[in-house]
Amino acid sequence: MSDATVVPIVAMGLGTLIVVISIIFGVVKRIVVSRATETSRREIAAYVAEGAMTAEEGERLLQAGKRACR
Repeated sequence: MSDATVVPIVAMGLGTLIVVISIIFGVVKRIVVSRATETSRREIAAYVAEGAMTAEEGERLLQAGKRACR
């Protein structure tokens, strides 16, 4: 093969690799954020259940988290 055909093939391969890696990192980030949010929700629910905070305080914390994620 000549350089005229190798360079475009390598460039397309690297471009595809970069796109795939970006998609994978985006999915991993979404999973981590979702898992952390769910953990926080469970902890707040546990505090409300044991009486350490009122339901209104728990609701305010959950609403504050929604606004911060946007």
